[in-house]
Amino acid sequence: MQQKNITIVGAGLVGSLLSIYLAKRGHKVNIYERRHDMRKEVMSAGRSINLALSDRGLLALEKVGLADAIKEISIPMHGRYIHNADGTHAYQPYGKEGQFINSVSRATLNMKLMDLAEEHGIEIHFNHKCLEVNWKQNAADFCISEEEDLTVCYDVLFGADGAFSSVRLEHQLHHQKFDYNQYYIDCGYKELTIPPTASGDFALEVNALHIWPRKDYMMIALPNLDKTFTCTLFFPFEGELSFSKLDTQEKAAAFFEQTFPDAVPLMPDYVNEFFHNPTSSLVTVKCFPWVREDKFALIGDAAHAIVPFFGQGMNCGFEDCRILDELIEANGDDWTKILHDYQTLRKPDADAIADLAVNNFTEMRERTADPKFLLQKKIEAKLHNKYPEQWIPAYSQVTFSPYIRYSEALLRGQKQEAIMQGIMQLPDIESTWESEEVEQMILEKLN
Repeated sequence: MQQKNITIVGAGLVGSLLSIYLAKRGHKVNIYERRHDMRKEVMSAGRSINLALSDRGLLALEKVGLADAIKEISIPMHGRYIHNADGTHAYQPYGKEGQFINSVSRATLNMKLMDLAEEHGIEIHFNHKCLEVNWKQNAADFCISEEEDLTVCYDVLFGADGAFSSVRLEHQLHHQKFDYNQYYIDCGYKELTIPPTASGDFALEVNALHIWPRKDYMMIALPNLDKTFTCTLFFPFEGELSFSKLDTQEKAAAFFEQTFPDAVPLMPDYVNEFFHNPTSSLVTVKCFPWVREDKFALIGDAAHAIVPFFGQGMNCGFEDCRILDELIEANGDDWTKILHDYQTLRKPDADAIADLAVNNFTEMRERTADPKFLLQKKIEAKLHNKYPEQWIPAYSQVTFSPYIRYSEALLRGQKQEAIMQGIMQLPDIESTWESEEVEQMILEKLN
């Protein structure tokens, strides 16, 4: 295989993993990152939704021998722990026994992947902001300081610089037919913290993703290795109950005490964090095309930013890397075909998981506290246990079935949801759901 001089813009999660895949193929790889080296700075809180690493992401890590190293900085979460408004709790397992997702700090994971990239001989150039791409000369210009710019020539360029990608903008500006759509949901998010208990232990059940569903908004909490939980409040920007209305400490305190009464005693600094941690927006980005001949491709959030409600943003980006590597394996030095097939395969899947993620926000904030929804999940779990090949819950297809494409999971999930909506309307379903009659009715509709 001919060695290529490959430039990656962005040393985030996907850029770092991609560099390792390419280096293991024998290519010369350099990463250019606009930020400082986070490993040399004290990390500030406030902007990191903890990540849920699931089977797709783990498979991509396993392919380059990194899964075990990453599992060491992760905490298994076997289900959702629901904190209802009336003070009751409910536990919802994610899949079958032994299936779980992994809580991992974005910063910790990113630093680990950068370390591993450097161990594979990859140079990461920090404080290099991409200014311009000369598509005819295969060169990218970077700003290093007010006095110094750098021009980098490449054989292949990857834009892995996130949802607000500067490389994507350059691609867009110099492309005659570039489709671009971005969509912000009406909720933003703010990070809060649950510290360890006085005895130094976790303040909540550790092996679970905690959710406080409140219909129009919700709070979640994921465990960290230091015995803290990172909480994220997803809350409207405007309206009767919104960030704009909670504009005094008294209003914020009254809201939290009324809405999250079991969480407030665990968050001693929540009022201060509420007013000092930033409020961030949530965007979906869809665009096309992602590639230019054999010379350029967008990857990860730069190609397909999604909202975090299915926990798949990172997993989808890692899967990009795995699929791209499999195409390199299949096509050798034919980079035109590699990049064309990468785009053809991944674009429908990226669009599908983007839609699934938006839809899952409704499920998490509204339906997880609904007794009828919980019964529906029981019926689906029973079907999956009895007919594992015929009925796979939508969540399991996305999270625990890495060889089912997102686009296939979306279609199968829509079909199954339509069947279940009919079943849940049956009279006395609460007492008949375990009957042979109901089971046969579902199987007939499925087949």
